[in-house]
Amino acid sequence: MAPPRNVKEVQRLTGRMAALSRFLSRSAVRGLPFFRVLKAPKDFRWTEECQKAFADLKAYLAELPTLTAPELGETLFLYLSTCNEAVSAVLVREDRGAQRPVYYVSRALQGPETRYSPAEKLVLALVHAARKLRPYFQAHSVVVLTDRPLRQILTKPEVSGRMTKWAVELAEHDLSYRPRTAIKAQALADFLAEGANLNQTELAPTPTDTPAEKPWVLFVDGASSREGSGAGLLLTSPTGEELTYALRFDFPASNNEAEYEALLTGLRIAHQMGVTAIRVRSDSQLVVLQVRGEYEAKDEVMKKYLAKVREAMALFRTFEIERVPRSQNKRADALSKLASSSFAHLSKEVLVEVVKQKSIDRVQVLAIDSSATWMAPLIDFLSSGALPENKAEARRIQLRAAKYAYTGGTLYRRSYLSPWLKCVTPEEGDYVLREIHEGICAAHVGSRVLAKKCLLLGYYWPSVFRDAADLVQKCRACQVHASLRHQPTQEMVPIHSPWPFAQWGIDLLGPFPRAPGRYEHLVVAIDYFTKWVEAEPLVSISGKAIRKFFWKSIVCRFGIPHVLVSDNGRQFAEKPFRSWCAELGINQHFTSVGHPQANEFLSRLSITKSPAYLSQNFRVSDPLRCLLYLLVSRPELELKVHLKHVERRMVKAIQEPGSRGALLSWMDLQGHFQLEQGHILIRRQEGSLEWPSP
Repeated sequence: MAPPRNVKEVQRLTGRMAALSRFLSRSAVRGLPFFRVLKAPKDFRWTEECQKAFADLKAYLAELPTLTAPELGETLFLYLSTCNEAVSAVLVREDRGAQRPVYYVSRALQGPETRYSPAEKLVLALVHAARKLRPYFQAHSVVVLTDRPLRQILTKPEVSGRMTKWAVELAEHDLSYRPRTAIKAQALADFLAEGANLNQTELAPTPTDTPAEKPWVLFVDGASSREGSGAGLLLTSPTGEELTYALRFDFPASNNEAEYEALLTGLRIAHQMGVTAIRVRSDSQLVVLQVRGEYEAKDEVMKKYLAKVREAMALFRTFEIERVPRSQNKRADALSKLASSSFAHLSKEVLVEVVKQKSIDRVQVLAIDSSATWMAPLIDFLSSGALPENKAEARRIQLRAAKYAYTGGTLYRRSYLSPWLKCVTPEEGDYVLREIHEGICAAHVGSRVLAKKCLLLGYYWPSVFRDAADLVQKCRACQVHASLRHQPTQEMVPIHSPWPFAQWGIDLLGPFPRAPGRYEHLVVAIDYFTKWVEAEPLVSISGKAIRKFFWKSIVCRFGIPHVLVSDNGRQFAEKPFRSWCAELGINQHFTSVGHPQANEFLSRLSITKSPAYLSQNFRVSDPLRCLLYLLVSRPELELKVHLKHVERRMVKAIQEPGSRGALLSWMDLQGHFQLEQGHILIRRQEGSLEWPSP
């Protein structure tokens, strides 16, 4: 293959490289000289760098590595490499103790991407590999082998928005991170060696690991007087930012004890802020020389303080302490004197802490055996990358971990528009809810407002809304003083029947005293339009018996109804009756639990009609049944029936005066009532007498 002689042939060469990029290790790096030629198409120049890259490409194509296909469920491994102008990755699998490449991925950096930090370039290589090899990442568990702490970088609270977006994008994949081990294939060794030769970016230490970190400076001073004792701290960052802190001791302390307390508190604050290198300045010769080991601590109290300082020193990678004149420690000295006497002269910008007991006092701690909380799997994964053996559970934890951060021994839930929320156990959350709901400033608010207040205060646990609802429901004060709710517990269902026998109500009555035939129960059905009642005694109240009654007495005689109203009994709400109604197209409506009045006609019938009346056998020749049959089979007769009823009412209205006259004539024949002596009569007073005034 001859070298390209014009821009068109260079474009053809880069296109072929793109087609073979899966087989080419670091294809973007190999094509960088060709890309530079294409940036100036009018001034075509084939340089020595291009010729060398072209020769290396031909030599590499002559010895291409053999790619393999992964098996279903197999764990794959990913190697990353970066340089100034490109990022690369290779996906491999283990086959009989050796690592075989599956896919090579490479990409040239564009514009601002070339100015990314080394950590961002490494994460960009991982993100590009996840996008390019999405089918592999979704079907397999991928282990990223790198010497960089990528998992810690992606979960740090101070990462940029770009890194946070990448962390959320990578959270959908089953990724784990391990330190790079021995390379088990020559192709992979060449892949990593090429990256190391091109640029030492990957081997350069990250800013968090650099040993030349500038130390923070801590000025401490303690003071003791008759009015009290206190201490002052001044912590200065390498960039010149100053933090002031004052301590007020609620216990008697000597001047040396106050100096030690100031030193211990300053070291504790610096460690919590993530400081790893610190330089302490103090004007106390005794404390400085005892910490250095030049003075011996003879007093028991000083020995205890010195042991505490030794423990605090071990938390820092670099620790220095030196004595300075009091003239160079004026600000810390002023803070200590003001804190030991009064808080009135302290500025509002100064943070003040009241110390209740000495740092050397032993605190009695009661051991509490607590089971694993909901935070334990997340903490294990974020701190050490540990995952359960169950793949589904491990996948779920990885997806959830993208929303959390583990910093300073505390788990926080991430948030983009509000401060991070401290994660607590349900027991601690119950205490927080009670303090908000019924504490000193209790307002006895509703469950949703209560949960929102808890979140605004900075606490979180998964069941916060459910626990808030349970607490409000169990609060006696809320139950006593809350306004009455007239809204029904369930959705109201309107009951209406547009035509005869379209809507029926059904219910069970009993048990009654056993009758001949072992009948103890009664099933009753009523039509909502005509108020027609159908009843039948039952031996058992099973779903099959109800279905048999409904088929024989309702469906076969009146047709398939549109709606059936019943309670939530198992005979009506479960198989086989419910599935049978669904097959026939009957819509079942269930009344509210504990509210039989919703089925008003049946409840009224159950009260007014005795079981004996409902269970009597009507004869087939009963005129009511004959009329009912005509109404069902021939609806046009309904108008004639109504007209016949109107005619009968008119006849009765005409006959009523004659009947009343006959009754009066009979009473006249009986004669009037005769008054006799001694009868007591009630006389009707037409006018009212004048009421005599007193």
